[in-house]
Amino acid sequence: MPLSVSPNLWTRSICDQTAHVYRYEGGGIAYNAMASVRLLNGERGILTPELIEPEINADNVHYPTSSLVVLENTVNKGGGKCYQLSQIEPIHHLCAIKGIKLHLDGARIFNALVATGDKAVNYGKYFDGISVCLSKGLGAPVGSVLLSSKATIKTARRIRKVLGGGMRQAGFLAAAGIYALDHHVNRLADDHQHAKALAEALAKTNYVSAVLPVETNIVLFDVRNGLKSDQVVKALAAKGILCNSTSDKTIRFVTHLDLSSALIDRAIETISHLNL
Repeated sequence: MPLSVSPNLWTRSICDQTAHVYRYEGGGIAYNAMASVRLLNGERGILTPELIEPEINADNVHYPTSSLVVLENTVNKGGGKCYQLSQIEPIHHLCAIKGIKLHLDGARIFNALVATGDKAVNYGKYFDGISVCLSKGLGAPVGSVLLSSKATIKTARRIRKVLGGGMRQAGFLAAAGIYALDHHVNRLADDHQHAKALAEALAKTNYVSAVLPVETNIVLFDVRNGLKSDQVVKALAAKGILCNSTSDKTIRFVTHLDLSSALIDRAIETISHLNL
């Protein structure tokens, strides 16, 4: 959950309706921060100033105070869709004018950077807080980190303590995260190529009706009419391909550093000859 929100009953966050911080954190925004949420409908989870500005509440006693905008990069339920920095800058400008904090859920931010060619160093000036996951594409065993100002980090440490989130003897995990940052960023391009190859194979099958365009390491595809996604997931699992359904019609593949080109070739062979 973004920690830039003041925990009071009159605060509101703005994010896309697919946002991980809203859908998959056990209602943490409401439970921990006691904040309401305004959900927007971006194109594959990508927000714009034009979508955000009308939802920033006026200073009126009847409305909760709009205090935080949350972006997700890459967008999980958008099939790994990326923001360009050129799209983030005007959102930052709007938030600055309105006096609103801007947080980045950057669980897969390095996938976005590899895909777009943008530089990590340029992100800091746009956000009040950035979360980065070290255990997804970067391959560290565990770990997420929060980046922000010294004052915000001091507050975040206190909130983490109150929530019981402190760790002891975590240096070896930090070392794994440092190794991942030093050695596993550029190779994310391999994951992106693998995902595109899988998407191309899926598009040629008779049990897939549509595949979202692939930008990074996530492939989202819909099964044809007459099939349920769980049927296809089980059939693939029986052949050694593990994936998950995100709805009755949609399935998600994610590529990562433990998948070699040989394994991807085997997966493509299986996908191409699967009978349903």
